[in-house]
Amino acid sequence: MAGTDTTELAGLTDEAAVLVNRWLEYLTSEKRVSPHTLTAYGSDFGDFISFLADYKGGGVGIRTLAGLEVRDFRAFLASLRGDNLSARSVARSLSSIRNFYRFLARTEGIENDAIKAVQGPKLPHRVPRPLTEEAAKSVMETVGEFEEEVWIAARNTAVVALLYGCGLRIAEALSLNGDDIPSGDTMRVIGKRNKERIVPVLPAVREAIAAYKAECPFAITADGPLFVGKRGKRLSPRTIQAAMQKVRIALGLPESATPHALRHSFATHLLSRGGDLRTIQELLGHADLKATQVYTEVDSARLKDVYDKAFRRR
Repeated sequence: MAGTDTTELAGLTDEAAVLVNRWLEYLTSEKRVSPHTLTAYGSDFGDFISFLADYKGGGVGIRTLAGLEVRDFRAFLASLRGDNLSARSVARSLSSIRNFYRFLARTEGIENDAIKAVQGPKLPHRVPRPLTEEAAKSVMETVGEFEEEVWIAARNTAVVALLYGCGLRIAEALSLNGDDIPSGDTMRVIGKRNKERIVPVLPAVREAIAAYKAECPFAITADGPLFVGKRGKRLSPRTIQAAMQKVRIALGLPESATPHALRHSFATHLLSRGGDLRTIQELLGHADLKATQVYTEVDSARLKDVYDKAFRRR
């Protein structure tokens, strides 16, 4: 289930489908979730409804949704685990369902205490895996070498420069338009939920973007995409992911060396050089400081590794 088309809400009664569509519209217009998140929520909830239609043996209406018990939710989660979904995927599905029920309680006064009592699977604690400063520099120097066309090489280099030099998410970099090109030392970035932030731009990043713009065969207009593909349309993340894969193989880097790892590298390297957590939080666009604090674990692990190597018994 994607978007907000009621024809895609198979298994729901018409009345319930209207509520679900209102929830999806609320996520878009008020919560301002990204298209990717909206699709994920819709898909997760679609799976839930399909399960309920089979599990309950009929159309799923508002009364059914309001009356679900803990055992019903647990049965759905068990079905997901039976399909060999990862703990993280199961947790995401449960989060989507909880979000819907919070919406029902807030807007319709429909409460379901059972969903509050359902516990999700325990998730393994994951620490970001950044590149070393040397590896990140090598990626920036190498990513353009795999392209025959000069302008594509310059484009890939400019995107990577933004990811590592400014800590942008790949979606943020590729959503930039022509009028977002930095002319000074800072740049305006629109992040998740349309939250705006200002990030500093190093001379090397400005130079990489200028080199790409000079070589690009397509006109870059103020309201048009800054980074384009071979047909002049907005560049797809898959293209940069593929470029990073080539670099990863060529440099012998681990599989964790993805475009997003460059953002992790930006944060970790700032922290290791004495950067303030609150400042890094603002630069990354994190809503919660907890999301930024995870980089202290990365830096601690790196220091421990250096210590172990320096004082390892021979």
